[in-house]
Amino acid sequence: MKKSALQKARAAYQPKLPVVLAGAVRVVEGKPTQSVADQEEIKALFPHTYGLPELKFEKDPNPGQNKPVNVGVILSGGQAPGGHNVISGLFDGIKKINRDSHLYGFLMGPGGFVDHKYIELTAPIIDEYRNTGGFDIIGSGRTKLETVEQFNSGLEILKELGITALVIIGGDDSNTNAAVLAEYYKAIGAGVQVIGCPKTIDGDLKNEWIETSFGFDTATKVYSEVIGNIQRDCNSAKKYYHFVKLMGRSASHIALECALQTQPNICIISEEVEAKNMTLQDVVNGIADIVAARAAEGNNFGTVLIPEGLIEFIPAIKKLIAELNDMLAGDTAVSSMERKDVRAYVISKLSAENAATYASLPEEVALQLSLDRDPHGNVQVSLIETEKLLSAMVATRLAEMRKEGKYNGKFAAQHHFFGYEGRCADPSNFDADYCYALGYNAAMLINSGVTGYMSSVSGLTKPSVQWVAGGIPVTMMLNMERRHGEMKPVIQKALVRLDGAPFQKFAAQRDQWAVNTCYVYPGPIQYFGPSEVCDQPSMTLLAEQGKL
Repeated sequence: MKKSALQKARAAYQPKLPVVLAGAVRVVEGKPTQSVADQEEIKALFPHTYGLPELKFEKDPNPGQNKPVNVGVILSGGQAPGGHNVISGLFDGIKKINRDSHLYGFLMGPGGFVDHKYIELTAPIIDEYRNTGGFDIIGSGRTKLETVEQFNSGLEILKELGITALVIIGGDDSNTNAAVLAEYYKAIGAGVQVIGCPKTIDGDLKNEWIETSFGFDTATKVYSEVIGNIQRDCNSAKKYYHFVKLMGRSASHIALECALQTQPNICIISEEVEAKNMTLQDVVNGIADIVAARAAEGNNFGTVLIPEGLIEFIPAIKKLIAELNDMLAGDTAVSSMERKDVRAYVISKLSAENAATYASLPEEVALQLSLDRDPHGNVQVSLIETEKLLSAMVATRLAEMRKEGKYNGKFAAQHHFFGYEGRCADPSNFDADYCYALGYNAAMLINSGVTGYMSSVSGLTKPSVQWVAGGIPVTMMLNMERRHGEMKPVIQKALVRLDGAPFQKFAAQRDQWAVNTCYVYPGPIQYFGPSEVCDQPSMTLLAEQGKL
């Protein structure tokens, strides 16, 4: 296979492993844990894996001989830069335990586990994928592991291959499934450990111990580069407003990080919209006011960053979506209807308040809310062209303001959605190091004999050699949420905290960015150069730890 010059150079990069993982380790138990909420319900659902202690690794001065271990690995859900390095670190880790250890990759996600489709990942295969983006080494998928039949089918192939540990690399839903699987295998005495790794570019899988999910750093640097390019063009042509929708359905971490990196004129934070009980028209009016203020200074151009999940955070629409999710979970009539009949049917089924909200939406948006569902039964907000909806409504509002004598400028919009562009980029040095450490650390958790844990590497604003390695029980991250009309245990999403340092840094500067043109142009990811250029973590992480 032909490789680019960058591919060849990245293949030679050696991830920097935390010093504590460089030799033999022993595990130190911390305090017992409890779930973040709904403790009694979670404890009842996970009697064998609830209340486990936090774990931390330290150097072992008296290492013993370790037996070989056979490990399976699954890439679950959407891609995130660095997944290949998690697998590389896992491979090197189990080979460090014993060179006769074997690693098996289940193909195309959890579905390959259930259907017994796999390959053995050998050194020549692993070496082809070190420091590369994507999940193409074994592929990924969105099959949910949630039934006893699936668990038992997977157990058959684990026993056949002599696999005693399974590593699931995924986001909040995938790691929730990992917790359920760990509990089931523990309950039946299957002798299989289950370890999770925190993956999602959205940045909403984090807490005190999981400081960031892998892929967030790389994806936001990719998006920020392109936003910077657009802003340079914007400042050159001086005639367009660029409405940029950014991936991040359930939280606005990506939009906030990109705003901190590029200093756009406007960045909407969904969590703030919800906290202030803003309507869609409130959001539109806020954008229009800034456009008018810039026009008064002779600037008929600008950039607007929009999180893809904005619609769901607008309180009235959030209420509507919650009722739609419950209503449509058991209603198969809508999927077989003519599109022209859907709107009236849905209105007839909704409460009066939500029916009024639904009826007020543009027809295409209303239909998208009704027809397009993800595998979890939820609205696929990424398919709603929020950037076009907002720009059209802003144009209407500006026309009203012109009649009122409050606006005298020109408004033309360009639209962009940055999502898939960032999911499979070659990982930044930070993500390459972090992911390799997460995988290697997962091998150490396996060697420690634990199950139901997530690989945890912290202290991430320090040089990677100083990072702290260990594990936290997945059950401590769980709470109960409504899914498909039923209450189920899921990992609690970490939203943007309006009292947190990253948002506060943004809020302190946004008024200046709004009226003035303060654009920053980050450029492409720096893989090579001084450490302060190429090894920096995200601005979000630096701000959260008081280093921005």
